[in-house]
Amino acid sequence: MDDSTPYDALIVGGGPAGLSAALNLGRSLLRVLLVDADRPRNAATMNSHGFLTRDGVPPHELRRLARAELDAYPEVEVRSRVRVLSLRREQDGFVAALGRREPTETVTARRVLLATGLRETLPDVPNLRGFYGMSLFSCTACDAWELQGRRLALIGETPDLADRARLISHWTPSLTVFTNGSDAVTTAEEAELLTRGVSVRREPVVELVGDRGAIEAVRVEGGGETPIDGGFVRPEWHSDLSFLHGMAPTVDEHGHVVVDRGGRTGVAGLYAAGDAAVPGPQQLIVAAGAGAQAARTIVRDAVGVEFAH
Repeated sequence: MDDSTPYDALIVGGGPAGLSAALNLGRSLLRVLLVDADRPRNAATMNSHGFLTRDGVPPHELRRLARAELDAYPEVEVRSRVRVLSLRREQDGFVAALGRREPTETVTARRVLLATGLRETLPDVPNLRGFYGMSLFSCTACDAWELQGRRLALIGETPDLADRARLISHWTPSLTVFTNGSDAVTTAEEAELLTRGVSVRREPVVELVGDRGAIEAVRVEGGGETPIDGGFVRPEWHSDLSFLHGMAPTVDEHGHVVVDRGGRTGVAGLYAAGDAAVPGPQQLIVAAGAGAQAARTIVRDAVGVEFAH
């Protein structure tokens, strides 16, 4: 096949959604290019959970296994440590400039799937990253089972902090919420949380105490210290769609791309799946399912058929 022939699909991002989409598109005989910067959001996580047949597998191993499976499909090409620096819509499809920092190659594709994931900003707490992914986590569905019954912390500054505290209290009778000097938890919410046995500390966090990734206590301004055995943080997530030129898919108030149930955006030929799409951060297995669904839609759109189910 001539190298100038457009790819049937360009996948931007090589996480669970992008890899799952590539597998299903390859099995549908579509010529696919997957471009991955190799900077996954879950790189700090030692083990991932909730993925059927792979519960507890390290995220990097899950990606390695998926890429090995893609090797069986000659229609699928994977470019690692490469970014889509710009993407623009043309009459018959899309033109993408690829490279690391500067464009080194241009490719064309009839359709594009955004599986870029999200970037996260952690609460501004000293030495937080020394514990993140080892004894402090962001996903309850992924990691709460391992922390059940322990003394836990929830650290964050977002308006949904109380709601997250209610969820985490399902796994433990001992939870302390740290608002890090913010007003993320209202007085009414604090009173309601107290009825659940959840306490709230409003002072700024000045230090996390522990050793080699195992947290032991949270120290707040004024010298107070709360012993804990693990816990959760509430990051703020954002999408980076700055590489889209002349296209503005609809996003929700959190910046997640709005899609229909098949993964289509409002831009013809542009799809989105995984964390980048509404509703945002998801378990790996859910993101993989969204990638498979988007691939199914791309195949149907490519061949011009529409089913009622």
